[in-house]
Amino acid sequence: MFDLIPFGKRREDAFGQLVKSFNDVFSDDWFTSFKGSLTSFKTDIRETEQSYLLEAELPGFQKEDIEISYAEPYLTIKAVRKEDHSVDNQDEQVVRRERRYGEYTRSFYVPDIHADGINASLKDGVLNMEIPKQPNQRTKRIQIREDI
Repeated sequence: MFDLIPFGKRREDAFGQLVKSFNDVFSDDWFTSFKGSLTSFKTDIRETEQSYLLEAELPGFQKEDIEISYAEPYLTIKAVRKEDHSVDNQDEQVVRRERRYGEYTRSFYVPDIHADGINASLKDGVLNMEIPKQPNQRTKRIQIREDI
């Protein structure tokens, strides 16, 4: 009586469970957490009544490496890295050679902003931007009348 198995549940053999666990380990994409960080950068966006405040982490970039553009309604930040470090030993073969090339791009949907008033600064690998809002001219409040 105590050996009854509830309806719908089955015992799997130990070998079958081991094979399933083994397959689960190798079917996972190990690099998914790295892919996003290699092709983009972290940003924080805050909103005030007058503007949006954007803070983007771009360590190792100079201001010449960063391009900011606005094509309504998208604000795009693009940073290009082209580095080539090499240390050679004249008597022997190459000791170490490292190259890092990459383009990091993020686009943000920000309608109704004053594009000419955007300010940006880069300090200690952090890009700070102030993006002033433009009053929405298309919104009109309609008064409800009681006499109709």
